[in-house]
Amino acid sequence: MFRAFASNMLTILVVGLFLVGGLILWGKSQYTAEGPLETAICLQVKPGATMTRVSRDLEEQGAISSSTIFRLGAQYADKTQALKAGSFLIEEGASMEQIVEDITSSGASTCGTEVVYRIGVTRNQTQVRELNPATLEFEEVASFNPDEDAVPDAYTEVRGQADTRYRIALAEGVTNWQVVEALENMDFLIGEIGEIPPEGMLAPDSYEVRAGTPRSEVLATMQERQLQRVSAVWEKRQEGLPLNSPEEMLILASIIEKETGIPDERGTVASVFINRLERGMKLQTDPTVIYGITKGQGVLGRGLRRSELRRATPYNTYLIDGLPPTPIANPGLASLEAAVAPEDTDYVFFVADGSGGHAFAETLQEHNRNVAKWRQVEAERQNSGD
Repeated sequence: MFRAFASNMLTILVVGLFLVGGLILWGKSQYTAEGPLETAICLQVKPGATMTRVSRDLEEQGAISSSTIFRLGAQYADKTQALKAGSFLIEEGASMEQIVEDITSSGASTCGTEVVYRIGVTRNQTQVRELNPATLEFEEVASFNPDEDAVPDAYTEVRGQADTRYRIALAEGVTNWQVVEALENMDFLIGEIGEIPPEGMLAPDSYEVRAGTPRSEVLATMQERQLQRVSAVWEKRQEGLPLNSPEEMLILASIIEKETGIPDERGTVASVFINRLERGMKLQTDPTVIYGITKGQGVLGRGLRRSELRRATPYNTYLIDGLPPTPIANPGLASLEAAVAPEDTDYVFFVADGSGGHAFAETLQEHNRNVAKWRQVEAERQNSGD
Protein backbone atom coordinates (compact mmCIF):
# COMPACT_ATOMS: atom_id res chain seq x y z
CA MET A 1 0.00 0.00 0.00
CA PHE A 2 2.83 2.37 0.87
CA ARG A 3 4.48 1.59 -2.43
CA ALA A 4 1.29 2.46 -4.30
CA PHE A 5 0.97 5.72 -2.36
CA ALA A 6 4.60 6.63 -3.02
CA SER A 7 4.16 5.79 -6.69
CA ASN A 8 1.08 8.00 -6.93
CA MET A 9 2.85 10.89 -5.18
CA LEU A 10 5.82 10.58 -7.50
CA THR A 11 3.51 10.64 -10.49
CA ILE A 12 1.78 13.74 -9.15
CA LEU A 13 5.17 15.39 -8.51
CA VAL A 14 6.39 14.64 -12.03
CA VAL A 15 3.17 15.89 -13.55
CA GLY A 16 3.40 18.99 -11.37
CA LEU A 17 6.95 19.64 -12.48
CA PHE A 18 5.93 19.30 -16.10
CA LEU A 19 3.05 21.70 -15.53
CA VAL A 20 5.29 24.23 -13.80
CA GLY A 21 7.89 23.88 -16.53
CA GLY A 22 5.24 24.30 -19.18
CA LEU A 23 3.87 27.33 -17.39
CA ILE A 24 7.35 28.87 -17.22
CA LEU A 25 7.95 28.22 -20.91
CA TRP A 26 4.56 29.69 -21.75
CA GLY A 27 5.25 32.76 -19.63
CA LYS A 28 8.66 33.21 -21.26
CA SER A 29 7.13 32.96 -24.72
CA GLN A 30 4.55 35.58 -23.74
CA TYR A 31 7.32 37.83 -22.39
CA THR A 32 9.39 37.72 -25.58
CA ALA A 33 6.59 37.50 -28.17
CA GLU A 34 5.23 40.40 -30.17
CA GLY A 35 2.93 42.52 -28.04
CA PRO A 36 -0.72 43.47 -28.62
CA LEU A 37 -0.14 47.21 -29.10
CA GLU A 38 -1.61 48.30 -32.44
CA THR A 39 -0.53 51.96 -32.34
CA ALA A 40 2.61 53.36 -30.72
CA ILE A 41 2.14 55.20 -27.42
CA CYS A 42 4.18 57.52 -25.23
CA LEU A 43 4.59 56.02 -21.76
CA GLN A 44 5.25 58.47 -18.95
CA VAL A 45 7.15 57.08 -15.97
CA LYS A 46 6.97 59.57 -13.15
CA PRO A 47 9.78 59.95 -10.59
CA GLY A 48 9.29 57.41 -7.77
CA ALA A 49 7.10 55.11 -9.89
CA THR A 50 7.36 51.35 -9.33
CA MET A 51 7.44 48.50 -11.83
CA THR A 52 4.05 47.42 -10.48
CA ARG A 53 2.50 50.80 -11.27
CA VAL A 54 4.12 50.88 -14.72
CA SER A 55 2.97 47.34 -15.56
CA ARG A 56 -0.62 48.27 -14.71
CA ASP A 57 -0.42 51.41 -16.87
CA LEU A 58 0.87 49.35 -19.77
CA GLU A 59 -1.87 46.76 -19.35
CA GLU A 60 -4.56 49.46 -19.18
CA GLN A 61 -3.24 51.01 -22.41
CA GLY A 62 -3.23 47.66 -24.17
CA ALA A 63 0.55 47.51 -24.57
CA ILE A 64 0.97 44.18 -22.72
CA SER A 65 -1.25 41.14 -22.20
CA SER A 66 -0.34 40.49 -18.56
CA SER A 67 1.04 42.85 -15.92
CA THR A 68 2.03 39.81 -13.82
CA ILE A 69 4.18 38.26 -16.54
CA PHE A 70 5.68 41.69 -17.22
CA ARG A 71 6.71 42.14 -13.57
CA LEU A 72 8.02 38.58 -13.24
CA GLY A 73 10.03 38.95 -16.45
CA ALA A 74 11.55 42.21 -15.28
CA GLN A 75 12.36 40.65 -11.92
CA TYR A 76 13.94 37.57 -13.53
CA ALA A 77 16.08 39.89 -15.71
CA ASP A 78 17.09 41.75 -12.54
CA LYS A 79 15.81 45.06 -13.92
CA THR A 80 13.05 45.91 -11.48
CA GLN A 81 15.23 48.38 -9.59
CA ALA A 82 16.63 49.89 -12.80
CA LEU A 83 13.37 51.65 -13.74
CA LYS A 84 14.03 55.17 -15.05
CA ALA A 85 11.78 58.22 -14.92
CA GLY A 86 10.95 59.81 -18.25
CA SER A 87 8.75 59.56 -21.34
CA PHE A 88 9.38 56.52 -23.51
CA LEU A 89 8.14 55.66 -26.98
CA ILE A 90 6.56 52.19 -26.94
CA GLU A 91 6.41 51.02 -30.52
CA GLU A 92 3.63 49.08 -32.17
CA GLY A 93 3.92 45.36 -31.37
CA ALA A 94 6.73 45.85 -28.85
CA SER A 95 7.35 42.76 -26.69
CA MET A 96 7.38 42.95 -22.90
CA GLU A 97 11.10 42.23 -23.03
CA GLN A 98 11.68 45.21 -25.33
CA ILE A 99 9.54 47.51 -23.19
CA VAL A 100 11.48 46.58 -20.06
CA GLU A 101 14.71 47.35 -21.93
CA ASP A 102 13.33 50.71 -23.10
CA ILE A 103 12.36 51.91 -19.61
CA THR A 104 15.43 50.64 -17.75
CA SER A 105 18.41 51.24 -20.04
CA SER A 106 19.67 54.76 -20.71
CA GLY A 107 16.97 56.75 -18.98
CA ALA A 108 16.87 59.20 -21.90
CA SER A 109 13.32 60.15 -22.86
CA THR A 110 12.39 59.11 -26.39
CA CYS A 111 9.06 60.90 -26.71
CA GLY A 112 6.92 63.49 -24.97
CA THR A 113 7.82 67.16 -24.73
CA GLU A 114 10.95 68.59 -26.32
CA VAL A 115 12.16 72.19 -26.10
CA VAL A 116 14.32 73.22 -29.05
CA TYR A 117 16.56 76.28 -28.77
CA ARG A 118 17.43 77.41 -32.29
CA ILE A 119 20.45 79.71 -32.60
CA GLY A 120 20.16 81.52 -35.92
CA VAL A 121 22.17 84.07 -37.87
CA THR A 122 19.54 86.82 -37.68
CA ARG A 123 17.29 85.63 -34.84
CA ASN A 124 16.93 82.99 -32.14
CA GLN A 125 13.85 80.89 -31.57
CA THR A 126 12.60 78.66 -28.77
CA GLN A 127 10.12 75.98 -29.79
CA VAL A 128 8.04 73.68 -27.58
CA ARG A 129 6.90 70.56 -29.40
CA GLU A 130 5.38 67.16 -28.72
CA LEU A 131 6.10 63.88 -30.46
CA ASN A 132 2.98 62.28 -31.89
CA PRO A 133 3.54 58.53 -31.31
CA ALA A 134 1.18 57.58 -34.13
CA THR A 135 3.02 59.55 -36.82
CA LEU A 136 6.45 59.78 -35.14
CA GLU A 137 6.43 63.47 -36.07
CA PHE A 138 6.80 66.46 -33.78
CA GLU A 139 3.88 68.86 -33.46
CA GLU A 140 4.51 72.45 -32.38
CA VAL A 141 2.90 73.59 -29.14
CA ALA A 142 4.47 77.05 -28.87
CA SER A 143 7.20 79.12 -30.50
CA PHE A 144 8.75 82.44 -29.50
CA ASN A 145 11.79 84.66 -29.92
CA PRO A 146 13.49 84.68 -26.49
CA ASP A 147 15.13 88.04 -27.24
CA GLU A 148 11.88 89.84 -28.05
CA ASP A 149 8.72 87.93 -27.11
CA ALA A 150 7.04 87.23 -23.79
CA VAL A 151 7.60 83.71 -22.52
CA PRO A 152 4.42 81.66 -23.19
CA ASP A 153 2.80 79.52 -20.50
CA ALA A 154 3.40 76.41 -22.62
CA TYR A 155 7.14 76.86 -22.08
CA THR A 156 6.88 77.68 -18.38
CA GLU A 157 4.73 74.62 -17.72
CA VAL A 158 7.15 72.10 -19.25
CA ARG A 159 10.39 73.81 -18.23
CA GLY A 160 10.49 72.18 -14.78
CA GLN A 161 9.13 68.76 -15.70
CA ALA A 162 11.57 65.90 -15.18
CA ASP A 163 10.86 64.22 -18.52
CA THR A 164 11.17 67.33 -20.70
CA ARG A 165 13.94 66.97 -23.25
CA TYR A 166 16.13 69.81 -24.48
CA ARG A 167 17.81 70.31 -27.83
CA ILE A 168 20.09 73.05 -29.14
CA ALA A 169 20.03 73.56 -32.91
CA LEU A 170 22.97 75.56 -34.23
CA ALA A 171 22.47 77.10 -37.70
CA GLU A 172 25.22 77.29 -40.31
CA GLY A 173 26.90 80.69 -40.43
CA VAL A 174 26.46 81.80 -36.81
CA THR A 175 29.45 83.28 -35.01
CA ASN A 176 30.90 82.19 -31.69
CA TRP A 177 29.70 85.41 -30.07
CA GLN A 178 26.13 84.61 -31.11
CA VAL A 179 26.44 81.07 -29.74
CA VAL A 180 27.84 82.19 -26.38
CA GLU A 181 25.20 84.90 -25.99
CA ALA A 182 22.45 82.37 -26.65
CA LEU A 183 23.88 79.74 -24.30
CA GLU A 184 24.15 82.27 -21.48
CA ASN A 185 20.42 83.01 -21.85
CA MET A 186 19.32 79.34 -21.76
CA ASP A 187 17.90 78.79 -18.29
CA PHE A 188 18.21 74.99 -18.30
CA LEU A 189 22.02 75.15 -18.47
CA ILE A 190 24.39 75.93 -15.59
CA GLY A 191 27.84 77.38 -15.03
CA GLU A 192 29.99 80.07 -16.54
CA ILE A 193 31.68 79.95 -19.92
CA GLY A 194 35.44 80.09 -19.59
CA GLU A 195 37.61 80.01 -22.68
CA ILE A 196 35.72 80.51 -25.94
CA PRO A 197 36.86 78.32 -28.85
CA PRO A 198 38.40 80.05 -31.88
CA GLU A 199 35.96 81.39 -34.47
CA GLY A 200 34.67 78.72 -36.81
CA MET A 201 35.33 75.85 -34.42
CA LEU A 202 31.73 75.13 -33.33
CA ALA A 203 29.90 72.61 -35.50
CA PRO A 204 26.45 73.69 -36.75
CA ASP A 205 24.27 70.75 -35.81
CA SER A 206 21.51 69.56 -33.48
CA TYR A 207 22.52 68.64 -29.93
CA GLU A 208 20.40 66.89 -27.31
CA VAL A 209 21.38 68.32 -23.93
CA ARG A 210 20.26 67.36 -20.43
CA ALA A 211 18.99 69.96 -17.97
CA GLY A 212 21.78 71.04 -15.64
CA THR A 213 24.56 70.55 -18.19
CA PRO A 214 27.42 73.09 -17.81
CA ARG A 215 27.57 75.61 -20.63
CA SER A 216 31.28 75.00 -21.03
CA GLU A 217 30.55 71.31 -21.64
CA VAL A 218 28.08 72.16 -24.42
CA LEU A 219 30.71 74.34 -26.11
CA ALA A 220 33.30 71.58 -25.76
CA THR A 221 30.96 69.11 -27.46
CA MET A 222 30.36 71.51 -30.35
CA GLN A 223 34.10 72.09 -30.72
CA GLU A 224 34.93 68.39 -30.66
CA ARG A 225 32.40 67.71 -33.42
CA GLN A 226 33.85 70.47 -35.59
CA LEU A 227 37.38 69.19 -35.01
CA GLN A 228 36.29 65.76 -36.21
CA ARG A 229 34.64 67.23 -39.30
CA VAL A 230 37.60 69.42 -40.20
CA SER A 231 40.01 66.51 -39.86
CA ALA A 232 37.86 64.11 -41.90
CA VAL A 233 37.16 66.62 -44.71
CA TRP A 234 40.78 67.75 -44.97
CA GLU A 235 41.84 64.16 -45.57
CA LYS A 236 39.54 64.02 -48.63
CA ARG A 237 40.74 67.27 -50.25
CA GLN A 238 41.47 67.57 -53.93
CA GLU A 239 45.10 67.67 -54.96
CA GLY A 240 46.68 70.98 -55.92
CA LEU A 241 44.35 73.33 -54.05
CA PRO A 242 45.83 76.69 -52.92
CA LEU A 243 45.06 75.76 -49.31
CA ASN A 244 48.01 74.95 -47.08
CA SER A 245 46.30 73.75 -43.90
CA PRO A 246 42.99 72.70 -42.33
CA GLU A 247 42.83 76.19 -40.83
CA GLU A 248 42.85 77.79 -44.29
CA MET A 249 40.19 75.34 -45.42
CA LEU A 250 38.05 76.40 -42.44
CA ILE A 251 38.49 80.09 -43.29
CA LEU A 252 37.44 79.53 -46.91
CA ALA A 253 34.50 77.36 -45.85
CA SER A 254 33.24 80.13 -43.56
CA ILE A 255 33.31 82.60 -46.48
CA ILE A 256 31.42 80.15 -48.70
CA GLU A 257 28.86 79.71 -45.90
CA LYS A 258 28.23 83.45 -45.63
CA GLU A 259 28.11 84.01 -49.41
CA THR A 260 25.35 81.56 -50.28
CA GLY A 261 22.53 79.73 -48.57
CA ILE A 262 21.71 77.68 -51.67
CA PRO A 263 23.13 74.16 -51.38
CA ASP A 264 23.65 73.70 -55.13
CA GLU A 265 25.73 76.90 -55.33
CA ARG A 266 28.36 76.06 -52.73
CA GLY A 267 30.65 74.22 -55.11
CA THR A 268 30.43 77.00 -57.71
CA VAL A 269 31.07 79.75 -55.15
CA ALA A 270 34.03 77.72 -53.88
CA SER A 271 35.41 77.54 -57.41
CA VAL A 272 35.35 81.36 -57.72
CA PHE A 273 37.47 81.82 -54.61
CA ILE A 274 39.82 78.97 -55.47
CA ASN A 275 40.34 80.47 -58.95
CA ARG A 276 41.02 83.90 -57.46
CA LEU A 277 43.55 82.48 -54.99
CA GLU A 278 45.30 80.59 -57.77
CA ARG A 279 45.50 83.71 -59.97
CA GLY A 280 46.66 85.98 -57.17
CA MET A 281 43.45 88.04 -57.28
CA LYS A 282 41.96 89.61 -54.18
CA LEU A 283 38.90 87.76 -52.88
CA GLN A 284 36.77 90.93 -52.65
CA THR A 285 33.97 89.42 -50.59
CA ASP A 286 31.61 91.58 -48.52
CA PRO A 287 31.06 89.14 -45.62
CA THR A 288 34.71 89.38 -44.59
CA VAL A 289 34.52 93.18 -44.61
CA ILE A 290 31.40 93.02 -42.44
CA TYR A 291 33.16 90.71 -39.97
CA GLY A 292 35.99 93.25 -39.72
CA ILE A 293 33.40 95.84 -38.67
CA THR A 294 31.21 93.78 -36.32
CA LYS A 295 33.81 91.23 -35.09
CA GLY A 296 30.96 88.75 -35.39
CA GLN A 297 29.00 90.47 -32.61
CA GLY A 298 25.57 90.67 -34.17
CA VAL A 299 24.29 91.51 -37.64
CA LEU A 300 25.30 94.70 -39.47
CA GLY A 301 21.70 95.21 -40.58
CA ARG A 302 22.50 97.48 -43.55
CA GLY A 303 24.59 97.64 -46.68
CA LEU A 304 28.28 98.40 -46.63
CA ARG A 305 29.34 102.02 -47.07
CA ARG A 306 32.03 103.03 -49.56
CA SER A 307 34.14 104.30 -46.67
CA GLU A 308 33.96 100.86 -45.05
CA LEU A 309 35.06 99.17 -48.26
CA ARG A 310 38.12 101.46 -48.23
CA ARG A 311 38.84 101.03 -44.51
CA ALA A 312 41.92 98.94 -43.77
CA THR A 313 41.20 95.96 -41.51
CA PRO A 314 42.72 92.44 -41.49
CA TYR A 315 39.38 91.23 -42.91
CA ASN A 316 38.96 93.70 -45.77
CA THR A 317 39.54 91.35 -48.71
CA TYR A 318 39.19 94.29 -51.11
CA LEU A 319 42.55 95.47 -49.74
CA ILE A 320 44.41 92.42 -48.39
CA ASP A 321 45.84 89.58 -50.42
CA GLY A 322 44.56 86.05 -49.93
CA LEU A 323 42.46 84.81 -47.03
CA PRO A 324 41.62 86.80 -43.88
CA PRO A 325 43.38 85.75 -40.66
CA THR A 326 40.49 83.72 -39.16
CA PRO A 327 37.13 82.26 -40.13
CA ILE A 328 34.25 84.70 -40.12
CA ALA A 329 31.58 82.26 -38.90
CA ASN A 330 30.98 78.59 -38.16
CA PRO A 331 30.63 76.74 -41.47
CA GLY A 332 28.53 73.62 -41.83
CA LEU A 333 29.74 70.31 -43.20
CA ALA A 334 28.57 71.04 -46.76
CA SER A 335 30.61 74.25 -46.94
CA LEU A 336 33.68 72.46 -45.58
CA GLU A 337 33.30 69.84 -48.28
CA ALA A 338 32.82 72.49 -50.98
CA ALA A 339 36.03 74.24 -49.93
CA VAL A 340 38.14 71.14 -50.70
CA ALA A 341 36.08 69.84 -53.64
CA PRO A 342 35.08 72.93 -55.68
CA GLU A 343 33.46 72.62 -59.06
CA ASP A 344 35.75 72.80 -62.07
CA THR A 345 34.95 76.24 -63.54
CA ASP A 346 36.74 79.32 -64.86
CA TYR A 347 34.49 81.70 -62.93
CA VAL A 348 36.16 84.55 -61.04
CA PHE A 349 33.12 86.80 -60.51
CA PHE A 350 29.61 86.44 -59.13
CA VAL A 351 26.78 88.75 -58.11
CA ALA A 352 23.22 88.32 -56.86
CA ASP A 353 20.77 87.53 -59.66
CA GLY A 354 17.58 88.72 -57.99
CA SER A 355 16.13 85.26 -57.40
CA GLY A 356 18.05 84.43 -54.24
CA GLY A 357 20.95 82.93 -56.15
CA HIS A 358 23.94 84.31 -58.03
CA ALA A 359 25.04 84.96 -61.60
CA PHE A 360 28.59 83.80 -62.31
CA ALA A 361 31.03 85.14 -64.88
CA GLU A 362 34.47 84.37 -66.31
CA THR A 363 35.24 87.87 -67.56
CA LEU A 364 34.85 91.37 -66.14
CA GLN A 365 32.74 92.39 -69.15
CA GLU A 366 30.28 89.58 -68.50
CA HIS A 367 30.29 90.37 -64.78
CA ASN A 368 29.48 94.03 -65.43
CA ARG A 369 26.45 92.96 -67.46
CA ASN A 370 25.30 90.77 -64.54
CA VAL A 371 25.80 93.67 -62.13
CA ALA A 372 23.71 95.94 -64.37
CA LYS A 373 20.90 93.37 -64.38
CA TRP A 374 21.03 93.13 -60.58
CA ARG A 375 20.87 96.92 -60.20
CA GLN A 376 17.85 96.98 -62.49
CA VAL A 377 16.15 94.35 -60.30
CA GLU A 378 16.92 96.41 -57.19
CA ALA A 379 15.55 99.57 -58.79
CA GLU A 380 12.32 97.83 -59.83
CA ARG A 381 11.87 96.49 -56.29
CA GLN A 382 12.34 99.95 -54.79
CA ASN A 383 9.87 101.48 -57.23
CA SER A 384 7.29 98.80 -56.44
CA GLY A 385 7.76 99.27 -52.69
CA ASP A 386 9.11 95.74 -52.01
